Amino acid sequence: MSLPIEVDQQQPEITKAQLPLETTDFFNQIIRELSGALQEIVGLNEAEGFIALVANRIGEKINSDYKSALHLEQIPGPLLADVLVDLKRRIGGQFCVEYEDNKVLILKNTRCPFGDRVKDRPSLCMMTTNVFGRIAADCHGYARVHIDRSIARGDTDCRVVVHLTPTAENDVNGKEFYRVR
Repeated sequence: MSLPIEVDQQQPEITKAQLPLETTDFFNQIIRELSGALQEIVGLNEAEGFIALVANRIGEKINSDYKSALHLEQIPGPLLADVLVDLKRRIGGQFCVEYEDNKVLILKNTRCPFGDRVKDRPSLCMMTTNVFGRIAADCHGYARVHIDRSIARGDTDCRVVVHLTPTAENDVNGKEFYRVR
């Protein structure tokens, strides 16, 4: 039976070895592999469904965190775009507002929080869809989110359309969200 090696007894080369291991990259690799396994095993639509469940919970938590930090009962409409851009900035995305009025919010992104690991993993776009949808629906009572361009699908950027009112003209490809009370 061998005894465990104490940390200070390890060879100095081990602790100084240049390895591509750091927390964020490690977790991004886990998410990439999990989403890839889901896409391969159950298909893209089902993988998106599983990721949407997780993202919905995360969206509720982030929404609650912003309301608490800003001392608000509800995020006011004029602040919604700023909140969505800020949350993506905090996690490594690079979103900006392309267009905004009282019916629609269009955001553009040039850097995915998952980095290059998002490529060929379009199911991960459900994270943005559900987090944005959950926050926007709480703010406006309704949201329909559609990602019409995404880095995950090979586009050079992402374009996220968030409809804030239900209308006949809304994109039928989007996912609808309603305020939860």
